[in-house]
Amino acid sequence: MISVAKEVINMRTGPSTKYRTKWQLGKGYPLKVVDRKGQWLKVKDFENDVGWVYGSLTSSKPHMVIKKAVVNIRSGPGTRYRIISQAKYGVVMQTLKQTKGWVKVRHESGTSGWVARPLVWGW
Repeated sequence: MISVAKEVINMRTGPSTKYRTKWQLGKGYPLKVVDRKGQWLKVKDFENDVGWVYGSLTSSKPHMVIKKAVVNIRSGPGTRYRIISQAKYGVVMQTLKQTKGWVKVRHESGTSGWVARPLVWGW
C-alpha cells in the first residue's frame, strides 16, 4: 500500500507521461500497488479502478478512505463512545492507530477520532 505524497498527482492509463491522465488524486489518497515498471507503479483504488502513478510522488504514510455513504467518527474505539463528527464517501484520512476492528484517523481539518475498520479502505 502507498498514498499520494503531493497535493495532486495524475493517474495515467500507462507507465509514462505519454499516456493520458485518467484522473487526478489528492494528497493522502491510499492505493494498492499491483505491479511495477521502472519508477512507475500500477495501482488499484478502493473502487477497484486501476491506473499508473509515478513512484516518487507517493509515500508509505498510511491513510484510509471512507467507503460508505456516511460514517460516524467516535471519541473512542467502540459504538459506546460518543459521535464527534461524520465523514462521507471518498473522504481521505490519515491512519494514526488500529486496534480490535477500529481505526484512529485524522482529517486534514484536524478532526481526529475512531472509525469502524469495515467502513474504510486502506491501511
